[in-house]
Amino acid sequence: MSDPSHPSPAPAAPASRLKRTFRSLYVQVIIGIILGVTLGFFISPETAKKMEPIGVSFINLVKMMIAPIIFCTVVTGIGALGDLKKVGRVGLKAIIYFEVVTTLALVLGLVVVNVMQPGKDFTPPAATAAELAKVGTYEEAAKHMKTSTEFVMDIIPKTFVGAFSSGEILQVLLLAILCGTALSMMGAKGKPLLDLFYLASSMFMKVIGMIMYLAPIAAFGAMAFTIGFYGVGSILGLLKLLLCVYITSAAFVFIVLGLIMRSIGFSLWKFLRYIREEILLVLGTSSSEPALPPMLEKLERLGCDKAVVGLVLPTGYSFNLDGTSIYLTMAAVFIAQATNTPLDLSHQVGLLMVLLLTSKGAAAVTGGGFITLSATLPVVSHIPTSGLAMLLGIDRFMSECRAITNLIGNGVATVFISNWEKALDREQAKAVLETKGPHEIKI
Repeated sequence: MSDPSHPSPAPAAPASRLKRTFRSLYVQVIIGIILGVTLGFFISPETAKKMEPIGVSFINLVKMMIAPIIFCTVVTGIGALGDLKKVGRVGLKAIIYFEVVTTLALVLGLVVVNVMQPGKDFTPPAATAAELAKVGTYEEAAKHMKTSTEFVMDIIPKTFVGAFSSGEILQVLLLAILCGTALSMMGAKGKPLLDLFYLASSMFMKVIGMIMYLAPIAAFGAMAFTIGFYGVGSILGLLKLLLCVYITSAAFVFIVLGLIMRSIGFSLWKFLRYIREEILLVLGTSSSEPALPPMLEKLERLGCDKAVVGLVLPTGYSFNLDGTSIYLTMAAVFIAQATNTPLDLSHQVGLLMVLLLTSKGAAAVTGGGFITLSATLPVVSHIPTSGLAMLLGIDRFMSECRAITNLIGNGVATVFISNWEKALDREQAKAVLETKGPHEIKI
């Protein structure tokens, strides 16, 4: 019997549940994406084309916070760690993991594009002057791509402040490792400064929380521009390649990454549910950068060690580009097939080896996938770089697939390496992944 003096709480009213649903960032971003597609396809493509500044402004807002957040996260993680050997050990494990998994992604893309042959019966249309001009800008940028030596040298900033103004994640990461190491060596003397960085980190995450309120508007603007400018019709002629890229990326996520998660006793599906807000954010903006700050917090909340998260996730944004790797191999072979360019096994192995190096810098610049491809094709074969014009119309649609695959791949990498390093609270991780409610940043 129920106690009259302690009545059971009344079930939530439908209106109240509906209000909570629409307050969820997850739902709001979905609505923004749907409205963007509606404007770009059904209502006014010309108006939709003018929405690009909305998405770009949001990405810039997030990008301005990435450097200080990474710096504070890594400094406080290493500073409180007190074990400098662990830093080197985590870094080595991360590099080994990145190279193995990136190779798997490249090989998978190469196998699928050879089996499906999406470019075999494709008749490329004559490239317009505008398309050739755009390809020319990518080829020009490819000439200035950094060599392996330059890439490594560029990790060292010219000035301390310059690392933050340049937007180079690896430069900020290097400074953070050095400062965190110094604070760790200072012991008790460094604690006041360490506490200050903790406070600064909390403040920056609050700022990100405020910026995230704009995510649905950004998703609307970015998606409206994409549909309005490129049009759904632009993908029809290249639908087979687009499907191959999406299916291959999905196979990589659910088979390769799924097995990696299963090997440490966790469900990939539950992890994807946990980061669904970030996945939608990437889908709406076609960039994985806006999801970096909330991913740092979510992985810590999952039970991953703060220092491991701070080292692995930002490094993965430059070294662990699984989706980009799949795209690069498939796009290169597609162009060869569509232009009837012979590409034997030795050429393809050469392509694979070069892409293992060149793919590392693909995230550092806008249009990185095209620039990397422009630089790689002449090195390994006689595939005409003018064939890139065929891909311009669908690149924006493939960039969403690349960015989402990259995001998931780096999240899985952080969890796996945390577990490998015995720096993962497994009980906490299981409890968090079992929770079915929203996991958004609260401010």
